[in-house]
This record gives sequence, structure tokens and C-alpha cells, in this order.
Amino acid sequence: MPFVALGGLLVIVSVLGYAYGAVRLGDRVQVLAVARALAAGQVITVSDLRTVSAASDPAVPLILASRAASVVGRSAVVPLLPGTLLTPSLVGEAAFPPAGKVAASVVVKPGQFPRGLVAGARVAVFVSAGAPGAGPAATAATQVRLEAAVLDVDPAGDGQGGTVVTLLVDEADSERLAAAPSGGVVLMQLTPGGG
Repeated sequence: MPFVALGGLLVIVSVLGYAYGAVRLGDRVQVLAVARALAAGQVITVSDLRTVSAASDPAVPLILASRAASVVGRSAVVPLLPGTLLTPSLVGEAAFPPAGKVAASVVVKPGQFPRGLVAGARVAVFVSAGAPGAGPAATAATQVRLEAAVLDVDPAGDGQGGTVVTLLVDEADSERLAAAPSGGVVLMQLTPGGG
């Protein structure tokens, strides 16, 4: 008889444990997550978002899936990886580039940029102001070094074998970059935080 009472007690404890777990799982909410990689400043579209279930926690201000319309059309404040749960601090106004900066695209051929270059990398941008076909000494004498952040790398490029790399550069350097002759830009990746 004591075994029956013990068995009954175990059943009651198991049922209560299951009920508690079910209630805790009920504290989950549908929130927004990033569906694909987004560059800093990239405007968020519906296809960039997905809905996931997450635990409700007042200390973490996740954006509810029901508020997707308030996110679409705004910009990613920092680069976002797929699966990142969105919070208000990760989404900003669609005002990009920041003051004092410009976004500029350059076409580079193989050998003019490092393999594996990706968005978020820091690069030294060597801009030649010399005429195409000028000798190495003339080119070196007229070369300018700028620094930039890579916003995007499009290997499909210009359809003529060139890769289009979009850079975030200082506004003061934009004229030099725009004046570069075809083939007059070389990118070299810098170490993060280095110079």
C-alpha cells in the first residue's frame, strides 16, 4: 500500500511539473529576427525579416512580430547577421551615409583587391591620379592613400570581369576617388582596429 501512495505522489508531482513547464513555455512571444545578412545603413525590407519564437523578458526589448511595419523602411544601425533578434537599438532611421561620409562604388579587377573581401572589412584605398598606361614611377608619385569601410562586394560586378565594391569614405576624399582613372584603384585589407 505505501508503494501505491508513493506512486500516486510521483504521478501528481509529474503532472504539476509538466503543467509548470507548459506555463513557462507559454511565456514565449513571436519576435522579429534577421533573415539574411544586412550591412550597416542598409534599408530593411520585408524579405530581410523572419518571425521566431523567443522567451518574453522585460529586460530585453525585442521587437514583436506584430510591429514589422514599424521596422520595414528603416535602416540597420550596425551590420546584422542572419538569426539576430531585433531590438530598437539595432534599427535606425533610413539616413545613410552618416554626416561627413559618402558611399561610393568602385570597379576593381582581380589583383586589385584581396580575395575573400567582405562587407564590414576596413581597407586602404590607393587611388592613382596618373593617366592610364603611365609608368610605375609616375603612378607612385601621384598615388593617394585613403581609408574606407567596405559596405558591399558584388562579384557579378560590371559584367566585364570587374567586381563592384561599395565603400564608405570620408566626404573630403570623395573627389579623389571619383577622379581615379579606370583601373586606378587598389584595395588592401587592414587588420581590424589597425591602420
